[in-house]
Amino acid sequence: MATLLHIDSSAFAGQASTSRAVTEVFRRTWLEEHPGGEVIYRDLAAEPVPHITADAHTAGLLDPAEHTEEQARAFAERLVLIAELEAADAVVIGAPMYNFSVPSSLKAWLDQVILMGRTAGSPESKVKGTPVTVVTSRGGSYAPGTPRAPHEHVLNYLESVLSVIFEMEATFIVADLTLAAHIPALEHLIPLGERSLAEAFEAAEKAARAA
Repeated sequence: MATLLHIDSSAFAGQASTSRAVTEVFRRTWLEEHPGGEVIYRDLAAEPVPHITADAHTAGLLDPAEHTEEQARAFAERLVLIAELEAADAVVIGAPMYNFSVPSSLKAWLDQVILMGRTAGSPESKVKGTPVTVVTSRGGSYAPGTPRAPHEHVLNYLESVLSVIFEMEATFIVADLTLAAHIPALEHLIPLGERSLAEAFEAAEKAARAA
């Protein structure tokens, strides 16, 4: 039975979140392609995972027999998240841009599941080669050639983590200008925002069918 790991990190619920709306299309399409498939869902805004601590980090470098009680407890929490990632045949991640970067809740999850010698830096890694689709949404546009392009730190960061550290097969879907209808100075860009969203939905369906 195929398994999808679906992660959302937007602070906004339901249709108030563009990234959630697009990841939901991915999920729905993936289930159509995989009848009876299992979805593991993590809403990092509703149920945040803890930021990594010294105990959790250090435990990942030690033999479990050497763990203190605090290290063992913190590492056990990491292993739950890692096992979910390892069990996935495909992953979809909603990653809206907040202040030029990813939500801190998503960064916390990534810090927990990056484990050298297991999910990273290991030829036996179970996540290596897994298809992962990232859906990011931005209020404006940070596309190459735009004035704000140098401030785009979502795609660059996640490409490094997912493709370089995890060695996953990453696909990125971008919905730009999501605030065009709400900011008077951007009103003339509403058609471009609507087109970007429509293309994001289409790309999500295509990526889900291929995953």
